[in-house]
Amino acid sequence: MSGELTEHLEIESKFDVDTGFVVPDLNGVADGSGVSEPEVRLLAAHYFDTSDLRLIAAKITFRRRTGGPDEGWHLKLPAGAGTRREMQAPLGNSDTAVPPQLASLVSEWAGDEPLRVVAVLETRRTVRNLTGADGENLAEVADDLVTGRVPGPGDDPGDPVTWREIEVELVSGGQEILAAARDRLVAAGARPSRFPSKLARLLGTRAAAAAD
Repeated sequence: MSGELTEHLEIESKFDVDTGFVVPDLNGVADGSGVSEPEVRLLAAHYFDTSDLRLIAAKITFRRRTGGPDEGWHLKLPAGAGTRREMQAPLGNSDTAVPPQLASLVSEWAGDEPLRVVAVLETRRTVRNLTGADGENLAEVADDLVTGRVPGPGDDPGDPVTWREIEVELVSGGQEILAAARDRLVAAGARPSRFPSKLARLLGTRAAAAAD
């Protein structure tokens, strides 16, 4: 695997919504701000962990995702409330060979246990960007229709589970952008998510047991 790692802080708010939820008008969440036209992206992510979910227990997310402008390997480490430190590496030529640069960063938690695919998520993502008065990208609003599976023994792909959620992630804007967007989404019927991530939602009680 070649290519250097990149790193950034991910600051976002997540919301649970019903399938019939209508995204409200998000124009003017900041003075002079606007909203871009929606863009649809098809994403597929394979999540890696040990068989007893040691990474999830440490609130670490490790995945390989295709589709979208940031496709590649993503390692997310907790960095405070609502904030995660994200390391990224290119896709490479194999969908199962974990990049050694990233594997070394989780070896403290994984120990001698091999990393394997513990979940698969396919997402139809509709993206709207909140833009400032001079056109800069303040935040990304992702409207996600998700289908998740937990692979079973052998070639069993696992039963599908579907849900819809909204994520608002800061780009160049400040916390006030998150607060303003949250107020409008909640007023339209969105609910602050009970889950820190899609993976935690899919694995449910198994992930909670690992965290305990």
